[in-house]
Amino acid sequence: MRLLFSAQVRELDRQAIKEVGIPGPVLMETAGRAVAEAVVAKFPSCRPGVVIVLSGKGNNGGDGYVIARTLRDRGWQVHTLVLAQAKEIRGDAAIHLRVLKRSGGRVVHVSDPRKLSRELERHDDVGLVVDALLGTGLSSEVQGVYRQAILWCNKQPAPVVAVDIPSGVDADSGSIHGVAVRAALSVTFAAAKPGLVSYPGAACTGELVVADIGIPSKLVLGTGAEGRFVDADLAASLLPSRPADGHKGSFGHLLVLAGSRGKSGAALLATSGGLRSGTGLVTLATPASLLNALMTRLTEAMSLSVPDSEGAVSSLAYETVSAALSGMGALALGPGLGASETTCLLVQRLVAGCDKPLVVDADGLNALCGHLDILKRRRGAMPILTPHPGEMSRLTGVSVAELERGRLKVARDFARDYRVVVVLKGARTVIAAPDGRYSVNGSGNPGLASGGMGDVLTGLIGGLYAQGLEAYDAATLGCYLHGAAADRLALRQGDAGLLAGEVAEELPAARQSLTNKGDDS
Repeated sequence: MRLLFSAQVRELDRQAIKEVGIPGPVLMETAGRAVAEAVVAKFPSCRPGVVIVLSGKGNNGGDGYVIARTLRDRGWQVHTLVLAQAKEIRGDAAIHLRVLKRSGGRVVHVSDPRKLSRELERHDDVGLVVDALLGTGLSSEVQGVYRQAILWCNKQPAPVVAVDIPSGVDADSGSIHGVAVRAALSVTFAAAKPGLVSYPGAACTGELVVADIGIPSKLVLGTGAEGRFVDADLAASLLPSRPADGHKGSFGHLLVLAGSRGKSGAALLATSGGLRSGTGLVTLATPASLLNALMTRLTEAMSLSVPDSEGAVSSLAYETVSAALSGMGALALGPGLGASETTCLLVQRLVAGCDKPLVVDADGLNALCGHLDILKRRRGAMPILTPHPGEMSRLTGVSVAELERGRLKVARDFARDYRVVVVLKGARTVIAAPDGRYSVNGSGNPGLASGGMGDVLTGLIGGLYAQGLEAYDAATLGCYLHGAAADRLALRQGDAGLLAGEVAEELPAARQSLTNKGDDS
């Protein structure tokens, strides 16, 4: 599913009107009718019940007038409340408001809070509410009668249908501007907006329908920076090939540098993620004092003993790891390495000197804090960094609260500035590339919020990178498979108490489900 920022959509509208020659009122008519058709298809049992259309003074409100007229023509009892005075409605919206009134539609202007309260109290038998209040242009906190209307919407037992985006949700980030409509259905136009699929806005979206309103596809394809919502179809298209005559050497060799005293489980889980990714070979490099115990649990992996400093990897391991890398397809480093000075020095040297495909997570990221210039000087394959919000905060100096309000922007800016692929983990993980591409992952559930899940993801992405995928594709596919494995488990046993090792075990089945999907298509 394509994602477009609000500015890109405004530019699309401008080009469709000015350059292609589609009149603005025609676009508005098409958009409104698309929403009405979705309402008829989704809520047939509501007809001919009472529909309240709440319209603002902008183009979103104009869509609402078309919806009101179309549903009225279909036999619904429609009442339109316009949260503005008639003289405030201008442009294409004013045209459709006049058409609605002249066709016999019931329209009441309610810009005063007390009048709005009286009008809303009159309708205690509402079967459906249409939110055509604010649209995608919102950039400040919702106040006044708009806030009042949104709070009323959220108290109704009747389903709410949002036009383009639930009012109060930021179209570009998914943040909430004070209050937001909680919709059962959102019908958006031309392409989905990042805010519709990014939390907390995603929790307000309900079912999402992307409606074609007649904007030529060549305009949509020419919008510039490319965003995607990662679903099963997109993930299936990224799967690396597995030829029938392939062998273990055909599918890559991943080196995992992980583990320290007290954190050996992270090494085990990262290696398991690599083994379950489809990689032909995985070697775990870990402190000598941990190796024997770990390898009793990792019978399919190979091992590399590296110099040990009080239970952690020593900076003296650089030569050992560098020599081993000559025969590897990728390096995944960081899970459970610890934060000793000698380990941090090793990480910094490896990131600077390794030209192989590289995935950095956890303690590897912490070792880079304050040393990000290493990323700019680095040569070779593009690194993938997989921070959670706390790690991203330490890397950037942006508070976690501020970061969470603009996850997509923070990830994209960092990817551009340091020429890396960023996997900013969390509910609806964001993947960003230096060239402006970005993805919002659509798989996963709260069961992933437990220890060790990120370690599995590190090994999984590293394994896919070792199989020859481009960095951005490896990160995107890895995130989807990780979440899909957790989703499969949650269907069987719920999303509480999932273990990272269980997710690793489920990865082959999750991958096979995508293979089957690709065969069906």
